[in-house]
Amino acid sequence: MARLILFNKPYDVLSQFTDRGSETKRRTLSDFVAVPGVYPAGRLDRDSEGLLLLCDDGRWQARIADPRFKLPKTYLVQVEGEPDNAALAALRRGVTLKDGPTRPAEAERIAAPDLWPRDPPIRVRKTVPDTWLRLTIREGRNRQVRRMTAAVGHPTLRLVRWSVGEWTLDGIAPGEWVERDLR
Repeated sequence: MARLILFNKPYDVLSQFTDRGSETKRRTLSDFVAVPGVYPAGRLDRDSEGLLLLCDDGRWQARIADPRFKLPKTYLVQVEGEPDNAALAALRRGVTLKDGPTRPAEAERIAAPDLWPRDPPIRVRKTVPDTWLRLTIREGRNRQVRRMTAAVGHPTLRLVRWSVGEWTLDGIAPGEWVERDLR
């Protein structure tokens, strides 16, 4: 039976077990997960937070991470400004990025979620409001959610991956993890 770890990756942690190429020691998965033989199924940027799945079975890793399987990934996204209906409609249709058009996303405004404080906090500007969105995509390009919100005029301030497929972050504190069986 394959092992699956659901890890709540904190901000400023690399989605890998070692840090190569940096003169200053950055935090990695090995600072939090001491389980031999598991590897990330996909990735989450250093400046993003939330659900990162780790697995000990290569077939499951591919199934989770490969865009061909179109596993939905849901993000809670704090953006600069107040996206109007046209901006949300553009996200729902798919936006054109430098590497081509994205698939349509599910996008909606939400109330500020009850999340842990980010360390360091996001930059707040008194003259510019911010808004929270729930955005679900079924592909995984490099920094895709950030590029999508920027393309509709609303740069991302904070990005938290809440779920991948059926697995969610619910009840898992930052830096903590739980194990699930894969069948």
